[in-house]
Amino acid sequence: MPITKSSAQLVQEASAQITTYSVAQVRARLHDASAQIVDIRDVRELEREGTVPGALLAPRGMLEFWVDPASPYYKPVFGDEFREFILFCGAGWRSALATKALQDMGMRNVAHIEGGFADWVKQGAPVETYEAHKARRHPKG
Repeated sequence: MPITKSSAQLVQEASAQITTYSVAQVRARLHDASAQIVDIRDVRELEREGTVPGALLAPRGMLEFWVDPASPYYKPVFGDEFREFILFCGAGWRSALATKALQDMGMRNVAHIEGGFADWVKQGAPVETYEAHKARRHPKG
């Protein structure tokens, strides 16, 4: 059976219903405690390319389960209603769909970065290696 809606259409529809920030807007909030940047990319992308400093890693395949308090995979960090969760992926497509999915679940404090990590890097925004990220999250000694 042929598909009736393309992935591009899904992204376009989601983008019309969600909050989207530019790289510059998010970069200005890197140290803002009311904002939590969330990297939804696959771990292989993180290992290869690094991530945004301070980003929370939440793989796209688990995101809805990590957000849902009734799920056995729930992560309490997502229960902070006073924090805005700003998602990003590689190009902004997955994060647009993920932001829409979280809105559909009832979250109102969610947005995404236009152009994703590719634009982040292209605009010279800071990047943290995956190794540095792991060391910061799990310091030794």
